Amino acid sequence: MSLTIRPLETGDKPAWVPLWRAYLDFYETTLPDAVYDVTFARLTSTDHPDQNGLIALEDGRAAGLVHFIYHPHNWRIEKVCYLQDLFAAPEARGRGVGRALIEAVYARADADDCPSVYWLTQDFNTRARQLYDRIGRLTPFIKYSR
Repeated sequence: MSLTIRPLETGDKPAWVPLWRAYLDFYETTLPDAVYDVTFARLTSTDHPDQNGLIALEDGRAAGLVHFIYHPHNWRIEKVCYLQDLFAAPEARGRGVGRALIEAVYARADADDCPSVYWLTQDFNTRARQLYDRIGRLTPFIKYSR
């Protein structure tokens, strides 16, 4: 298996939509098509440098996604990075896709001089939390950070 993590590109929308829809289905959420369109446009636009998306490709096929946002923080001079959405396709789980996506966000944050990456999850997301407990630090706020 060959795993590639790279920034989302405008031509990735047909592969991104099913991943994004499956992610939202997991959280029992539906969004209007307009939100899909605007979100994808922001994730792939240079006009929105603080809103970013990466896609994981296994042997050229879409296997996962991550979205992350840089934002100011009142306790720091630098911006911090909120890893907002992370999803690995069910058939790709257990093969390092989630970890690779998180590590790619860490690398981007480091390259952008962003000292902190954090994310949230729901307490029932036990499978993902097994990974998060290995790669992040659990805070009293059920918030993971690096």
